[in-house]
Amino acid sequence: MRDLPHTLKIATVWLVAGTLLFLAVQAFDRQQQTTRFSAGGDVIEIRRGRDGHYHWPGTIDGVAVDFLVDTGATRTAIPARLARQLGLQPVGQVRSLTAGGPVTGDVVTVDVVLDGGVQAQRLRVVALDGLADRPLLGMDVLGRLQWRQSDGVLTIELR
Repeated sequence: MRDLPHTLKIATVWLVAGTLLFLAVQAFDRQQQTTRFSAGGDVIEIRRGRDGHYHWPGTIDGVAVDFLVDTGATRTAIPARLARQLGLQPVGQVRSLTAGGPVTGDVVTVDVVLDGGVQAQRLRVVALDGLADRPLLGMDVLGRLQWRQSDGVLTIELR
């Protein structure tokens, strides 16, 4: 019984230290997310995320999403789950070769609005079952823009 208060003190110190570390990491992540994207005037800058990718916030038919910028993708792709959630009706099907192998997806039409003022109305995108939760922003949108990549920053110039 004599050791219980000492053990309780040690456990409390570790619990407080763990909680402070957790809160510090959460604050750091929040700060990283807010400084990863900036738009001013005719220039948008997106800093590479910790996962090594560029993320561009925006909306698909009014629903907030975080696009993964994919310069190797011909078309923009969205998760099939999101297409069903939005009630999108297929206007066709497409078979594509991806890094993960051949896939078949439904072609749907959406309105894409990206933070910083970039828009693509009535854009035909592919809804894929195997796609994770993030939509991929492909060259069908990126090819319309002036952009360059340097030192972990993707710079888009609007004109």
